Amino acid sequence: MSSGASVSTLQRLVEQLKLEASVERIMVSQAAAELQQYCMQNACKDALLVGVPAGSNPFREPRSCILL
Repeated sequence: MSSGASVSTLQRLVEQLKLEASVERIMVSQAAAELQQYCMQNACKDALLVGVPAGSNPFREPRSCILL
């Protein structure tokens, strides 16, 4: 029984390795250049770089009630 279990385990391993081998790979330098380009294109939308408008800031201090 243990040999049957190990055969099925090895078959799953072989299938996983075939799947990983078929994945298209790119050079790290190309991936880094694409990532840098993406960051530069979207920098104007990044709240950490341009800030959050005061009216839509969920982290601002809550206002106190005037009546109290």
